[in-house]
Amino acid sequence: MTENDTKEAVEEKGTTIEINRHDATDTEDAAPDQAVEAETGSEAEDTPTEEPVDDDPILVLEKELKTAREEATQSYDRFLRVSAEFDNYKKRNSRETADFKKYANETLLKNLLNVVDNLERALDVSAKNTDSKGLIDGVELTVAEILKIFANFGVTPIEAVGEPFDPALHQAMQQEESTDFRDNTVTQEFQKGYRLHDRLLRPAMVVVAKNIKK
Repeated sequence: MTENDTKEAVEEKGTTIEINRHDATDTEDAAPDQAVEAETGSEAEDTPTEEPVDDDPILVLEKELKTAREEATQSYDRFLRVSAEFDNYKKRNSRETADFKKYANETLLKNLLNVVDNLERALDVSAKNTDSKGLIDGVELTVAEILKIFANFGVTPIEAVGEPFDPALHQAMQQEESTDFRDNTVTQEFQKGYRLHDRLLRPAMVVVAKNIKK
């Protein structure tokens, strides 16, 4: 039906109506545009976002080299620590072994000191009896031989009489006034003291001078 036919049909009924031909055209023209936009938007939403991939072989090698260097540094640090600990262990073990060998006979030598004491007392008593010259000579030789054995094992006597009193080496049995010795000086020795190398084997029992008045 044309526009004239429509107007004539309307006029026949006594009513005049104007028809806007652009409405339908605009609707038809807009529809394809909206469809295109819809398709474009759908394609944009469906297209996944790709993350950049590091495919540069130089960067990959640099990263691996950095990792390898860090691991090598950590391994070297661990090696140094283990090496230092092992070296300390060897030194400590060496010292302990040396000390054991050095002082292994301490108990035996300490007990033999009593033998020496008795022999020396016998010499003191025999010195007052001129008839025991042969006995004195024999005891003196025995004492000298034992002291020689002691020296071979690192046992040496401690100097006492005339020396300043040293509590690390001397054991004070009593004190006495004396004009012959300075104050706090050893005046007499009741029993000799001995060292085993640099260790005290037995302290000397002594008498110490006190309150000297000149």
